[in-house]
Order: sequence, then C-alpha cells, then structure tokens
Amino acid sequence: MPIEQLHIQQFSHFELLAKQVVEGFITGMHQSPFHGFSVEFAEHKLYNKGDSTRHIDWKLFARSEKLFLKRFEEETNLRCNIVIDNSSSMYYPKNKSNTSLTDLNKIGFASYTAAAIIYLLQKQADAFGITLFSNDIEQRTPIKSTVVHQKMVFDILDKCMHTNTLNKTTNLAKSLHAIAATQHKRSLIVLISDMLYADDELQNILNALQHMRHQKHEILLIHVLDHATELRFEFDATPHHFIDMETGVEVKCTPHQFKQQYITRMQTQAHAIKEKCLGYKVDYIAADNAQSFNEVLVAFLIRRTKQ
Repeated sequence: MPIEQLHIQQFSHFELLAKQVVEGFITGMHQSPFHGFSVEFAEHKLYNKGDSTRHIDWKLFARSEKLFLKRFEEETNLRCNIVIDNSSSMYYPKNKSNTSLTDLNKIGFASYTAAAIIYLLQKQADAFGITLFSNDIEQRTPIKSTVVHQKMVFDILDKCMHTNTLNKTTNLAKSLHAIAATQHKRSLIVLISDMLYADDELQNILNALQHMRHQKHEILLIHVLDHATELRFEFDATPHHFIDMETGVEVKCTPHQFKQQYITRMQTQAHAIKEKCLGYKVDYIAADNAQSFNEVLVAFLIRRTKQ
C-alpha cells in the first residue's frame, strides 16, 4: 500500500518550529545568523498577498500574467535529515503486513512517521532528506524541499517497509558518526530506531549523539518498540522458539520463567537511553508501533509549538 497523503494531511496545520538557530534565511518564525542570498535556483512559488516582491520573476509574469516568486535552495527555513534504522530487528513483528495504519511493524511505523514529518516540512518550504542505515549507511538522499523530491523520498520509504532482509545487524554508533562527519550544516536530525544494542555499546552511541550536538544539530530520538512483546514480554506460558532477526541466534524457553528478568533489563536499558538523552539535550519520544503513529507525531508537534 503506497503512503497516501490522505493519512498525513492532518498535520499540515502544525508549524514545526526550529528550537535553535538553523542555517538559512530569516523566514517566517525561523531564525538564522546568516545573511545574503543563494544563487542556486530551486523552483517557482506562486505569489501570495503579503509576500515580498523582491524575488518576483517578471519575465515569467510577462509570459503568463501570473506572479511567481523565485525560490532558491538555501532559502529553506529548516534542514531536516530523518535517519531510519533499517536493520532486521525493525521488521518485527514479522506477522505485520504494513498494509494499513493498524497493522504496522516497527519499520512501517517509522516510515509513516517520517512521511508525515516530510509532508509538514514540504508544506512549510523546509528542506528534508532521509538516511537509511543498518551496519553502515545504506542510502542517503539530498536535502531538498521540492515536491518532486518528496515523491522520491515517499517511494523509498514505501519500498523500505515492504523489503525484509534477515540477519542484517545494526551499528548505530558508527552510522551516527558517519552522518555527523558529512552533514556540515546545522540541521534537525530525527532518529527513528528500536535502539536495541549490547550493554557495552551505550557509551559509543552516546559519544555519537554528542558528536552531533557538538556540531549544533538539533536531535529528536523516536524510540520505537513493540511494547506488548518487547517491553512487557506478553507471551503465553507454552514453550516458545525465539529467533534473533539480526543474528539468527535461536533460544527455546518457556517465557514466564524469564519474564521478570527480561522486563527489568529492558526497562533499565530504556530508562538509561531516556536519561542520557535529557543530559545531552536530545528530545526523546517513546513510541509503540501498535499505537497510531499520529498520536506520537501530534504529541511531538504540540510540544514543539510550545517551545
């Protein structure tokens, strides 16, 4: 099922405000420390009453008798890179088809959430792009604000959530460092991941987030898990056969024997991530893929409009 704008248009009335100074021109409610004008033409925009007449394309007016403004790539208010964990664990639960908003696994939830944010950004003439990673960077788009670019990104997201490759591991820290090293312009980075990592990896991940913050990027972490099974371990008392989707490791056990131990460890890990995010001034949202993605996104947007 393609990502339909019908599901995400409800967010167009929100304004995604940049919390900090971002690169670009002073436009609307966004702030910028830079002045000047980009010479890289991007597209035309229909003139609306109240717009500045400075960049009206008079030659186009002479041909069409309609007023259009020239838009330039660096005029975008905000640069947003949506970074999505595309490792095999994100395709859990496997029985979810991603054919409706009530039947999403973690990658489906991530894709629709990203699409909704992108739709909003494009409506505000903000620039956006996506980065997919697992053990390394898999795919990265430019950061643009055009309708053509939006359609291309939606196509990538649609293919992503319907392509499941098993035994694809995650190296979150390595990928975040790679993004920080190449994304030089101060941006909003939205990271969507299940944040499943070995205990000794937490500090490496935090160092990568600190690397991004040092470069003045604003970061939002959407921590998506299947809460029923991955946090509350809601399995019946019969013997189960568990298979790690990333490594292929198999474990046979009766869930109730390990339930409390498992829950304690997962809660401890989730709490550590949240606390460290607060310490690094990284916005944090806990998300459940069984929950409607719009509830999480609306909460995020309302929070940002109040800041």
